[in-house]
Amino acid sequence: MTELVGRSISELKKLLAEKSVSAREILSAHWKQVHALDPEIKAFTCLTEERAQKQAARVDELIARGEALPALAGIPVAIKDNICVADYPTTCSSKILESFIAPYEATVAQKLDAAGALFIGKTNMDEFAMGSSTENSAFKKTANPWDVSRVPGGSSGGSTASVAAGMAVLALGSDTGGSIRQPAAFCGVSGMKPTYGMVSRFGLVAFASSLDQIGPLARSVEDTAIALSVISGHDKKDSTSIPDPFKNQGPRFEESLAQEPDKLMKGLRVGVITELVGEGIEPEIVSSIRAAAAVFEKLGAKVTDVSLPNSKYALPVYYLIATAEASANLARYDGVKYGLRETEGTAKDSILQMYKSTRSKGFGAEVKRRIMLGTYALSSGYYDAYYKKAQQVRRLIKNDFDKVFESCDVLISPTSPTVAFKIGEKTDDPLSMYLSDIATIPANLAGLPGISIPAGLGKDKLPIGLQILGNTLSDEVVLKVAHAFQQSTDFHNRQFPGLATVG
Repeated sequence: MTELVGRSISELKKLLAEKSVSAREILSAHWKQVHALDPEIKAFTCLTEERAQKQAARVDELIARGEALPALAGIPVAIKDNICVADYPTTCSSKILESFIAPYEATVAQKLDAAGALFIGKTNMDEFAMGSSTENSAFKKTANPWDVSRVPGGSSGGSTASVAAGMAVLALGSDTGGSIRQPAAFCGVSGMKPTYGMVSRFGLVAFASSLDQIGPLARSVEDTAIALSVISGHDKKDSTSIPDPFKNQGPRFEESLAQEPDKLMKGLRVGVITELVGEGIEPEIVSSIRAAAAVFEKLGAKVTDVSLPNSKYALPVYYLIATAEASANLARYDGVKYGLRETEGTAKDSILQMYKSTRSKGFGAEVKRRIMLGTYALSSGYYDAYYKKAQQVRRLIKNDFDKVFESCDVLISPTSPTVAFKIGEKTDDPLSMYLSDIATIPANLAGLPGISIPAGLGKDKLPIGLQILGNTLSDEVVLKVAHAFQQSTDFHNRQFPGLATVG
C-alpha cells in the first residue's frame, strides 16, 4: 500500500481522486500510527473509531459514485477535548467532567464532518485549557514527539503532538493565551489562532470568553489554510461570531497561496517586535528570528524593528482578565447540573457542602488557583483596582498594535522564549510556567490573528517557532507570509528523530 502517513491534504485527496487508495485505507494507516506511538506520547483521551469508520465509508461511497470530494474528504483529524463531539466524552481533561458525554456537536465539528474529515479522537490538554505544558491534565501527561522527556506545550499539547507524530493530518486546538501557537512551536508544526470571532466558539467549553479562539494545527501552512477555510464563518449560535466576515462567500485561504514566494512578499512591510527579541529570550531563538527576517527581506519585503511599549504589561493583564472570566465560567460546575457530584461525608441537606466537596475533588490545583485569583479580582473593593484596570491596559495594548499596523502589514517575533522544557521542570513554579506565553498573549488581548511556524532548531536540536501576527481580519495576509517563508525554507519538512511511520 502507498505510504500514507505524513502526506499533505492535497496529496491524500489526489490519491483518493485517482482511486489509488480508499478513505478506509487512509484511516487504517493512521490508526496503526496511533497504536504504535500513542502509548508513549499519550496524545489522546479517547478514540472515536466508530465515528471515523462511518465517515470513511461515506467518503468511499462518494468516490464510488464519482461525485466531487469535499475539502477534507478522507483526512484524519484530531479534536481537542474541550470541543464537543456528539455522543463522545468531552472532559476538558478534568475529573469534574470525566463522565460527561456531549449531547450535541460543536459548530466546528459539524463543519469538519460536512467536509468529509475522519475523526480520529479527542486529545489530551491542560485541564480546562489552563496551562502551558499539558501537565495539568487530570488523566495523563502528553510527551513531545521530538523528545519524550519534554513537554509538548499547552494547553493544546495533545492535538499538537498528534500532528507532529503523524497520528493525524490536522487537529483542532483552542488558543486563549497562546495554547495553539506555543505547542506548535515546541513540536515543530504550524498552528494558527484566527481573528477573534472568525471561527465559531459554539460547543467550545469556555475558559475565558473574550480570549478563547478555536484554530487549526497541521504540518504545513497550506494544510492550515485549507482547514481554516472549512471552519471559518459566521455562526448565529455564537454571540461573539463576526457577522458576515466574508460577505456571504466562504473563504478559500489556500487559493491565495498559489503564487511564488517573492510575489507573495513583494512590497509587504514586516515589523520585528523589539520587546520580544531581547532579554529573556534564548539567544539561538533570537538568531532564528533575525534569520527569518533576512529571508523576508530577500523575498522583497521591507523589514523594520517596531516597539509595542505596553506589551510588557500583557502577562499581568492576561492573568487578571483570564482568571476573572474563568471564575465566572467555571461557576457552573457545582455538582447540580452535570458532571461530577461528590456527596461522600456530606449532610443530605447541605447543598453548600456538596458544592465544596464536588469542586475540591473535581478541580485540579491549577484550576483552583485561577478560580481563586479571578474571584479575588472581581470581588467588592478590588474590582476597580484589578479587573477594571486590566481592561484599561488591554485597550492600551490594542492601541499599540493599531499604531504599529499603520506602518506594517505583519509583525514577527519568537513564539516562545525557550524551546520545549523538561516534563516536571516548571510544575512547582507557576510564574515560570506563565512566562512561557509572554510572546503569544498580546495577540489574544487584542483579538488579532497569529500563526506559529517552524523556523529552526535550538539547543538539543529542538524546534524553534516563528510567530507572525496580523491586524484584525488579515488572516489571509498572515497565511501568505507564513507560506512564503515555508516555500523558501525546509524547517517544516523536518520530522522528529525516530519517527516510525507504520502506515
